[in-house]
Amino acid sequence: MLKERRMAAQEVAAALFDAEAAIDAALSKTAALTGAMPALRKVAGASALIGQDAVERASQAIMALAEARRAIVETHRELSVVQGQIGLGAVTLSGDPGEKPPPEGLEVERVRMRTLRVAS
Repeated sequence: MLKERRMAAQEVAAALFDAEAAIDAALSKTAALTGAMPALRKVAGASALIGQDAVERASQAIMALAEARRAIVETHRELSVVQGQIGLGAVTLSGDPGEKPPPEGLEVERVRMRTLRVAS
């Protein structure tokens, strides 16, 4: 039974890490697009009015992606709780840095961060 729980947890972890990476990549690429538009408008010698709506929409997309990132981080936190509930609290899953839990008796919220990678 433990083996099955560990395999299921590993599949969920892999899907979670993929989702986190996809959101981070989308956020990074959308930010690059948003930054490029005003710079290229200036290079082209176009009025500041040109492309303003596009910059605003891209900025809205960044905010939506930031909200999605917050939600996936909360999902990660909740799944860490589930991991303990199913008896896998001491198990490190692939892609998980395996941070040590805070010392007992301290009410510290655990935050897990993955190694940052450059999105290409």
